[in-house]
Amino acid sequence: MLLTGTHLAWNCVVLVLLYSINSSFASPTERVLEKSEVAPSNFSMNLKEVYEALLSFFRPVTCHHKDEQTLIPCHIGESLNITECLKNKCCPSKTSHELPCYMPFEDSMQLTFRVLVLVAGGLLILGCLPLCCCAGLQKSKCLNPLRRANKELEQIVRKKKARSDDIYVPLLD
Repeated sequence: MLLTGTHLAWNCVVLVLLYSINSSFASPTERVLEKSEVAPSNFSMNLKEVYEALLSFFRPVTCHHKDEQTLIPCHIGESLNITECLKNKCCPSKTSHELPCYMPFEDSMQLTFRVLVLVAGGLLILGCLPLCCCAGLQKSKCLNPLRRANKELEQIVRKKKARSDDIYVPLLD
């Protein structure tokens, strides 16, 4: 029963992680490759890129705004086309009565979800780590004294085996 529950829990964790990696969770200001484009082959990252990736993970933004939110014009300018707007990490407007290019909004719901997944994953690891260590070390002969061979018992077994061999040897002749 415990094994089935653990297996189910791991399946849920994997599904949540795969869902969070989905492209719908990508920042709306990041450039998405088209079908005909090829991804760059160099994967070297410097400290600034790592910091920006970490910062963007803990400060998610979205272009979806609610009616009560005020639109802040993009810092580059208001008269930008969609491509220039996206290159400058701004959001293009879909309707004509709004600003053509505006700053993205903080997505507190996405931040809550990401922090919740990180905390749940950490607690799951911290909860399962002692169980896995105990299960592995319990079968170890060097750490579990109950698994070690008892020297006195081994001597008694050897003596009985020697006696039984002595008893049956004349019968075989």
